[in-house]
Amino acid sequence: MVQEKNDGISKDMVLSPIQQNRPALSWEMKIKKKLKIMPPCLGKFRPTVGQSCHQCTPDSLSKKLGQNSVLGFNNLLSVNETHTRYRGWLVRRVCCLLFVSGCKVYASPASNRQERVCQSNRVKEALTADHKAPEEGDSQGQTSILSPFIPLINTCISPGLLRFVGWLMLKMFPSRFDRIQVNLNHLSTLQRASQEGSPLVYVYVCQSIMDCALIPLVLFCRNLRVPYTICPLQIDSSFLRSILQRVGVVLLPPSALTEQDAEADSVYSSVMTSLVRELLHEGQAISVGVSPESGRGGQWLARIRQLIKEGSVPDVSLVPVGISYDCVPKTNVQVGLNSLLCWLWSVIWRRPGGGVRIHLAQPFSLKEMCDSGRCTVEEWLPLQDLLLPVILNNRTDSVFGRRRMLWLLPSEIKESTHSERDLSIAIVLHLIFCRSRIVFPCNEIFIICWNHVHSVLHCLCIVYVRVVFVFTLFPAATSCMAAMSTSLVSSLLLYKHRKGVSVSLLCRDVVWLTEELLFRNKDVGFEGSLVKVVHYSLSLLAPHLIIAAVPSRKDPFIVPRPSLAATFHLTVQAQIVTHTFILEAVGACAVSAMLCDVACSGVSSRVRSDGVDGEELKGDMEFDVALCQSELNERALQLCHLLPPGFMPPCQSSQSFALDAVDSLVRCGILIMEEIPRDVPICDFWKREGALSWTTTDDPYHSDSDCEEQDLRSFKISQPSQCPEMLFFLCSMLAGHLRALCWAITGLDLLHTPLPEAEFVAQVHTYLFETANEKKQNYESCSEEAAHTAVRTLIDLGVLSEERQEGGVFLGITALFQLSENRQKLHGFISQYLYN
Repeated sequence: MVQEKNDGISKDMVLSPIQQNRPALSWEMKIKKKLKIMPPCLGKFRPTVGQSCHQCTPDSLSKKLGQNSVLGFNNLLSVNETHTRYRGWLVRRVCCLLFVSGCKVYASPASNRQERVCQSNRVKEALTADHKAPEEGDSQGQTSILSPFIPLINTCISPGLLRFVGWLMLKMFPSRFDRIQVNLNHLSTLQRASQEGSPLVYVYVCQSIMDCALIPLVLFCRNLRVPYTICPLQIDSSFLRSILQRVGVVLLPPSALTEQDAEADSVYSSVMTSLVRELLHEGQAISVGVSPESGRGGQWLARIRQLIKEGSVPDVSLVPVGISYDCVPKTNVQVGLNSLLCWLWSVIWRRPGGGVRIHLAQPFSLKEMCDSGRCTVEEWLPLQDLLLPVILNNRTDSVFGRRRMLWLLPSEIKESTHSERDLSIAIVLHLIFCRSRIVFPCNEIFIICWNHVHSVLHCLCIVYVRVVFVFTLFPAATSCMAAMSTSLVSSLLLYKHRKGVSVSLLCRDVVWLTEELLFRNKDVGFEGSLVKVVHYSLSLLAPHLIIAAVPSRKDPFIVPRPSLAATFHLTVQAQIVTHTFILEAVGACAVSAMLCDVACSGVSSRVRSDGVDGEELKGDMEFDVALCQSELNERALQLCHLLPPGFMPPCQSSQSFALDAVDSLVRCGILIMEEIPRDVPICDFWKREGALSWTTTDDPYHSDSDCEEQDLRSFKISQPSQCPEMLFFLCSMLAGHLRALCWAITGLDLLHTPLPEAEFVAQVHTYLFETANEKKQNYESCSEEAAHTAVRTLIDLGVLSEERQEGGVFLGITALFQLSENRQKLHGFISQYLYN
């Protein structure tokens, strides 16, 4: 028996045999036996995902609405003889080969594309501006300058090689994934859209290099046009590059290590814009990945929008693609032939690492989104203009506007005005946000195994109320990514049960969290009984957990491993749940900030508790504090500006988002409206004293109910014992990002600036890791992504200044924040949202 002495686990607990490779104690049998008492109540209804935004693209929505039939899901890895035209013993053994040979392939020869790209005015102007233009008539000189980009221009799709690669992936992926499920509901819409003439542009959020392979495989197996895939990785092997370029993969030039290095060359940018123009003229589809952290991939959408504005391309149809993994695959940034062969060898001897759920959303017109002007609803302002007056000058009123994120597009992408650049950024943000929200109510409800809970009629009433709430809440967002079972378990272990939880309690929380996700119209990527779902999730997450069992009890105990790798893995898996609860998380942090002010000011409040130790709640807490509605809205609005990109829809104002955040806590039961004793009830409108005063109808911040001055209202925290626990659970979702900001501000004293941007981020990352390692906790705040996001936020806040020199961009501390007093004010402003 292996004894565990730390991390809050008693000494008689036995580590999981998966960790110790010992079959003496089967925790799997214990979990299965324990879970048999739980009712299999998952899968009550399945939301409809992927509808286009009815605010930004109403015409695209009206064309496709009501035409989708419920087709269910298809597992790409389940290929049998029914997928072929033949039957028999031999067919069953070569069915995959027959299936691939029967798939439709749209050939795409390069033909004279190279000549058209090289002779385009855009490329000629770039050569002239860069002083590289050859003498008139010197075609050889022009060819020599453009020679590094010729293989990129000649990228094509070879039908024979595409079938072979498709067959190879169908044979190899079963060793990596249990299943690859595809939502079929929008495939017929995609087929009609491709026949109407507008080229399709598939947009996904970058998670792994697997994304680049899964989307073409799905489209190939469903007889749709395989897109040209923009791959931002540097591949060393010339043999591998030649194969990928013949199946439609557009790679980086050999001289560029990263996409940023490639975009720094103006000739490359012009050649790629001309290449995109020629591909769209040919009717080819394109697949682009975007990153919310670095903005990678946004320049391709900006190029397409620029072509539409110029009239070079009539229109394109954007298709958001949501890819959800049970466990996100780990891949290297640089791929070579040796590393690929080693990876393939490891895949052969590896157990499947979970499944994949892919949602292809409804296509919508990019021209409609750009021309309608509905994508942005307010002015884009620098972050320092939005928050510095509040932080340094103690202003109580906030500046209304949206945080400008110019870094989401490379500076090399030329836009005529700030408004044009803001529109391109808004499109990128809209597509990033498409992964995490749904707007339209579900059109199908499945009730299965709903024993011992509620009647069917009561369930339908609850679903209707919750769906109407989501419909009115987010009028401009769609949802593509499904919440996997590992996402639910990871979020519960990371945000609610950091110090451990028993299996029975974890199962009850999984049921509760599944209900909350479904009621928010969030699709889930699992099905089946609770026994299978929880056991499957724990099996996949076992390397990052300590699964222990006491011989005297039948209920195993589960604790997340207190390590950087384990915490980072759980954080990545829990991101989709955080996106779903972002409204409630913002509202909860705003409540926490106001309670922090109440505690610091010494205002009388009644607290009945046995103590709160860190993240663990003991006993009941009773808050007898009134929270002003206007101040609570202000705190939520200020926190909205600190959120990373992708959490807020660009077609909704920050003020509206903050108001919805506070209202969501009322609907969750965390806050209750404070009753104000008066002679006439608030709801009795006709008996109110005073004449009605009417306002103009063109004021966007007034409605029909604004005919008289609004009453000041306040909230109280509800008294049920579960309320404080729910409040802390929601606050924990944003604690990692906010804590990384606080640590980065503290670490500025130790940096000798100015430093190159890459070195500056590396030193901040090192400081975050050392701080987390010293505290032995909060490792989610010390990832490389957290460091990069924190540095970018400090730049936008005006704490750091960017200076462009010959060696690149150098970062230094501005004169305003070289004063420790101002840094302490900023630290205090951000730390107020940390509940502990």
